Amino acid sequence: MEIEKTREQLHEEDLQRIRGFRLIDDDFLNVCFADNIEATELLVHIILNKPDLVVSRVQTQKTIKNIHGRSLRLDIDATDTESREYNIEVQRSDSGANPKRARYHGSLLDANIVEPGEKFEHIPETFVIFITENDIFGLGKPIYKADRYYEGEDGNMIPLNDGLHIVYVNGAYKGDDDIGKLMHDFFCVEPDDMYFEKLAERARYFKKDEGGIRQMCKVMEDMRNESIMQERKKFAKRLIEDGENSAERIARLSELALEDVEELLENKTA
Repeated sequence: MEIEKTREQLHEEDLQRIRGFRLIDDDFLNVCFADNIEATELLVHIILNKPDLVVSRVQTQKTIKNIHGRSLRLDIDATDTESREYNIEVQRSDSGANPKRARYHGSLLDANIVEPGEKFEHIPETFVIFITENDIFGLGKPIYKADRYYEGEDGNMIPLNDGLHIVYVNGAYKGDDDIGKLMHDFFCVEPDDMYFEKLAERARYFKKDEGGIRQMCKVMEDMRNESIMQERKKFAKRLIEDGENSAERIARLSELALEDVEELLENKTA
């Protein structure tokens, strides 16, 4: 009976969280934009002022592996019909939008789209777009574009045209233009109050439709289970670091499956 009550409490907490979700919350962004070409096109049309751009593929929570260093999980990864690549990230904290992070995103995007033997001049353009909760540069501009330049003979700065474009969207911008309306919608709790129907439609489905709410509850349950699994793995790793090498004992103490513990032990000795 106590277990059932706990489930009911968790379910009610999930429903309350769903009601408060906004597109600036990455968990909600991921479900709303998954395979959603129309909404993604809307974003890049407004942010980049490219109304004719046609998106051909969208994926959320795409993992880019880096065997020699830190891997990345992208909020939105998209490609257009001209093979240009778009990585769109939402960042609630200012530290998460550090320019060096954008640089790293760009480098891993390039590393994963360049085929062996491909000529460098054929590398497609890539756009790393950070939508930030605050105006991290403090100039009140809706958009900050960061391209690379080199210094000409007379000291003027000339575009390098290397194909990497880093763009910051100021989530605190409240203008009456399309960017301001877009940011309003990203911070809007009530779908019926949104300006852009392409965004409101998906938000409304996951907040008010019974099927959408079920999907959101499943997503949140999976997230809880993943969080529990990660904590158990952290505890198991601490036991291993402290010298424990009995897989059975580690599995019992950490509540991990024996095969998961054996994998951790194997990775330690690899």
